[in-house]
Amino acid sequence: MDTLALILSIIGSINWGLVGIFQFDLVAWIFGGQDATVSRIIYTVVGLAGLWCITMLFRRSKPKIDLE
Repeated sequence: MDTLALILSIIGSINWGLVGIFQFDLVAWIFGGQDATVSRIIYTVVGLAGLWCITMLFRRSKPKIDLE
């Protein structure tokens, strides 16, 4: 789940970078505008992935135990 959330967050950040630099929304362009249902679903899923990534900041990694 962490990897998927990270990939979606990266895709979202690339899209926002395109919006900021070139005023070009790739998701809206591919799926028929910002108000298109598919675009709204993608924006929502990417937003949820970003929220999931916030939890990654507060998790402590478990120490790996080498049994060899």
